[in-house]
Amino acid sequence: MAPSAEFSQTETRDARPRQKKKSRTPRWFKWLVRHPRMKEGIGRLLGQYLALTYRTTRWSFHGLEHVERTTKGGAPVLLCFWHERLMMMPRLAIRAQADGATMPTHVLVSGHNDGRFIGKTVGRFGLGTVIGSSSKGGAVSLRNMLLLLRRGCNIVITPDGPRGPAKVPAAGVAQLAAATGVPIVAASAQCQFHIRLPSWDRMIVPFPFGRGVVVCRPAITVPRTDWAGHLPAIVAALDAACDEADARCGAQPPTR
Repeated sequence: MAPSAEFSQTETRDARPRQKKKSRTPRWFKWLVRHPRMKEGIGRLLGQYLALTYRTTRWSFHGLEHVERTTKGGAPVLLCFWHERLMMMPRLAIRAQADGATMPTHVLVSGHNDGRFIGKTVGRFGLGTVIGSSSKGGAVSLRNMLLLLRRGCNIVITPDGPRGPAKVPAAGVAQLAAATGVPIVAASAQCQFHIRLPSWDRMIVPFPFGRGVVVCRPAITVPRTDWAGHLPAIVAALDAACDEADARCGAQPPTR
């Protein structure tokens, strides 16, 4: 099957929900995270910090039965979560590996410096990367992910990444699920102690020594004939995962 017919850019634009207005990120924050030397140093420190946070947090997991096809059956899934939860989600990969998942897992990242920064950070936790975007350059990145899924690899996507708007999904995740038949598992995480960065997605930075929650929602199978019609269900599942993780941690939803 040729992916180009399924993944037309015209369909992608038409299928996306009406976009929300992007939050303005302070210039000082953009400079801090994009300066090459700062980025390299922050990447190393962030990986060490997250490893410490994962070890010292008391984690509970809910809905792990929805990823058993990976941990027990050796079959791939498309794991999705909103970009704001990115720093906490490698903890799910660590748990899945402990539960028996042996196939490689690749995170979709952009080809820019920001994407390589994320790739180095998550690589510490046994995750690979696939270069692309859920919103731009769709044909190339979707083709790469198709190949990985057919080899039995898991794919991790933040549908509103890499640059937003926050919680507005690109159509690529639904198209990929429709083309491969691989189910989508919407997930989220939250930590009792955390802050939010002044970034476009209000990225959550977890703090150690508290409680942490990881939530997986029931898998969504997308038929090839109606991938666009399933986008609202994917958004609802992603939002529900966030709401459940926040509620279980006693966290208040952000004010945008």
